[in-house]
Amino acid sequence: MERRIRQYSGLASAILAYYIVHEGAHFLYALYKGVFKSIHFMGLGIQIDIFRERINDTELGWFCLFGPLATLFAGWLMVLYRKRICEIPSSIIRTCAWYINIILLLLDPIYLSLLYRWVGGGDMNGIKNLMSESIAAGLAVAIVLVNAYCIWKYLYPAYTESFAREAGKDKTHPDNHNLHQ
Repeated sequence: MERRIRQYSGLASAILAYYIVHEGAHFLYALYKGVFKSIHFMGLGIQIDIFRERINDTELGWFCLFGPLATLFAGWLMVLYRKRICEIPSSIIRTCAWYINIILLLLDPIYLSLLYRWVGGGDMNGIKNLMSESIAAGLAVAIVLVNAYCIWKYLYPAYTESFAREAGKDKTHPDNHNLHQ
């Protein structure tokens, strides 16, 4: 039961953190440019609405790019501080950090490399004003690959070790390779 609580808490916190970082970046840029209109709550989603007629295409491109850049920056900041995060005594906080880090590193690059084609374009609609769609999607694929490697090489071992240490188990034992034991 405790494992499920940690997992659901981790997933919920990752979704919340993603929206705070991603949409927060859009919000701050819209405020900076003086084009903020409203915040729309749509089911599980949030969207920052702007007065489009008040900005040019390049500014729209930056507005759309700031969300993915913010998530990438926050995700890599968490990677850099992974050892400190893994020292946090609370397993639920570490689990939340694990899920948040994965979402911040992968969600926007996966969306911008592939998924945007099937869900209305989203940020890619503006990013296309800064560079070609194929270049933006190609960069997103490269970022997915780099970030997935980072998760596999640095994050997974750090978090696995922290949970094994907490459980007092030998992390090299074959039965202890699950992150959430």
